[in-house]
Amino acid sequence: MNTIQPEAIERILIRGTNWVGDAVISVPALKAVRASFPRARISLMVRPWVSDVYAASDFVDEILPYDKQGEHKGLRGLLRIIARIRNERFDLAFLLQNAFEAAFIAWVAGIPRRVGYARDGRGFLLTHPCRIDPEVRSLHQAWYYLGILAGAGLLERQIWRRKDYNLSIALDVRASDVDGARALLRDRGVVQGKTVIGLNPGAFYGSAKRWLSDRYAAVADTLARRHDAETVIFGTAGERRIADEIAARMFSPPKILAGETTLGQLMGLIGECDLFITNDSGPMHLAAALGVPQVSVFGSTSEIATGPLSGLAQVVKNPVDCSPCFLRECPIDFRCMTGISVQQVVAVAEELLSRESARRSGKPSRPGAG
Repeated sequence: MNTIQPEAIERILIRGTNWVGDAVISVPALKAVRASFPRARISLMVRPWVSDVYAASDFVDEILPYDKQGEHKGLRGLLRIIARIRNERFDLAFLLQNAFEAAFIAWVAGIPRRVGYARDGRGFLLTHPCRIDPEVRSLHQAWYYLGILAGAGLLERQIWRRKDYNLSIALDVRASDVDGARALLRDRGVVQGKTVIGLNPGAFYGSAKRWLSDRYAAVADTLARRHDAETVIFGTAGERRIADEIAARMFSPPKILAGETTLGQLMGLIGECDLFITNDSGPMHLAAALGVPQVSVFGSTSEIATGPLSGLAQVVKNPVDCSPCFLRECPIDFRCMTGISVQQVVAVAEELLSRESARRSGKPSRPGAG
């Protein structure tokens, strides 16, 4: 495998990941590409529904849409994508997505250097096939994406052993989305300066990742009462039912925005929250990337592998033998989630609100806040 010489690279294509959480988790790898090739033009190809994650980022120069349901649908659309990539004359491709198709497109488009994991039978299409370091399997998934650069000789091998490596997922939000978020909150009657508690009670992967609606409602009511706070419930259009369930159980009426925002607006709204309470989901990672204090409730999944990469996040989990199981639906009694009480989540939420209040006032937080 030939060593990649950064000075010889002028144009880079990165095939990004398909889901919001993965899009955020891969940010350290994207930043590492920029650091390794500071003068190159970097184009990121992603699905339309994740493109807003990177809309205000300075580590990529352009976003290329990959929409198999729109103009790129079918063989004709695939050929159109390949033609565009070929015309761009990229020198190097990083394939963060594991699919065979990603490597096939880069190969057919004539990109001379193609880097990615040798998975899904695509190793022969890569000029720099990488193997998964077994140690990475027990670490956060962000290291998995960085392992692609390490495997290509662009980062030291086993970079994850370095204690000083900055695993930063920090993201910015477009000014228009921040303005739109503030306008939306005003329109819903949220007074500027009032404490805002965001709830994200859904989870795309399945019900095994969702804490109970009645407990979300009880936590939100408790915090609203104690802090004179507004509660805003987020989610997709398909999660509106969950938001309505929570609202029906609350004494303090929340503002429901599930299914009513773009991804960019959602990022702006999360950034306006003083606290975010969430299941393991894409918005959980967005809150971490935006530096918003959060309580992350984990059940069927692993906080080691996909937990929020933020010093302002605290994970609440009931340690049971069957977790993590990574199942969509619980086949038994849902003990990983039913074992998490309202009092536990409220206690963590209060601690985070106390820290945030101390930070804003410039006073030291109480002992143990860290």
